[in-house]
Amino acid sequence: MLETRLTLTSLLAPWMSKSVQMPTRQSAAVPYRLVDGQPVFLLITSRRSGRWIFPKGGLEPDLTPWENAAKEAAEEAGVEGDMGRVPIGHYRCVLRDAAHTVVRVAAYPLHVHTQREAWDEKGERHRHWAVLPEAKRLLSDPEMARIVDRLAQQV
Repeated sequence: MLETRLTLTSLLAPWMSKSVQMPTRQSAAVPYRLVDGQPVFLLITSRRSGRWIFPKGGLEPDLTPWENAAKEAAEEAGVEGDMGRVPIGHYRCVLRDAAHTVVRVAAYPLHVHTQREAWDEKGERHRHWAVLPEAKRLLSDPEMARIVDRLAQQV
């Protein structure tokens, strides 16, 4: 006799999207620099909604998550610097694709030393340096706001 083990996930699987079953992983950079001893954070707009976010992207197999975050920061915000190798926090977001894919994002601190005036996605995004209270107000996700708060306490 064949034994079937039922779990809540297996019972609900036909009605769950793939994004609910297994979140996609991405990495983000949280670019910051110190001005008069106080941290300021670089936010960029998303291409589709125009919301203020961190530079982020899908993990590439030949890069570590923090290298991936540094690559995204260079492409999406035109900044480079010292990238932390330990995430300052994690947050979830939902992609605006047909499947509404749930993404788990690891956020890595990036101490910015170089800001280019021309970068890959300059025509597609805006970037804005913000002090802590403004960054927390502009970020639409409460966990992203907690991440900048956490980073501000550490630097």
